[in-house]
Amino acid sequence: MTIRAIFAALAAVVLTVGATGVSADEQIASRLSAVLEQERTSFGRVPEARLELLANANAAAEEEAILQSGLIYSNSFLAARPAASGGNQWQCLAEALYFEARGESVRGLFAVGEVIMNRVDSASYPNTLCGVINQGTGRKYACQFTYTCDGRAETIAEPRAWERVGKVARILIDGAPRALTGGATHYHTKAVNPSWAQRFPRTATIDSHHFYRQEVRTASN
Repeated sequence: MTIRAIFAALAAVVLTVGATGVSADEQIASRLSAVLEQERTSFGRVPEARLELLANANAAAEEEAILQSGLIYSNSFLAARPAASGGNQWQCLAEALYFEARGESVRGLFAVGEVIMNRVDSASYPNTLCGVINQGTGRKYACQFTYTCDGRAETIAEPRAWERVGKVARILIDGAPRALTGGATHYHTKAVNPSWAQRFPRTATIDSHHFYRQEVRTASN
């Protein structure tokens, strides 16, 4: 199921929940199931050009409805998604979310994932997920993400947590909007106070993490 189809399904929940009086959480699973069934039975009958038009119709309004509602960050939404998989880049992102944030809420997982995705898009960092995550690895406590250089074995021992972070990684890679951290490129737990936190503006605080955006330097500044 595509991210766009997910947005469409959830947007329908946002638009109808107020009128029906039924909670959004109760409608999410049934709505997604209905959309999946519709996709299976309908895609083979619709011309490709028509499918493209349908996919693009009202996309901005649908995505805005989802972001405003916050449903994409709910446990119900994540539970309704199938188990995720992917290649090397997905594996790197899922592992980073597991070791850095598996105890966080769904919003917290997405927020940490946003930082990594934002770094990939920045000219100041490597241009792949694995490159960003493993930057500095090999120099103890000189890496960007502590779990890659803290000297501990990286063992995935919690299958349910792994399935959860894998879904978030898949959704982010597939193009989910980054609406939580204001373009953050850094984060740290509330238990520490790194020196760079005094230089960068804080953009959000979610669960146990503070988030910051590194200012882009130009020739004029």
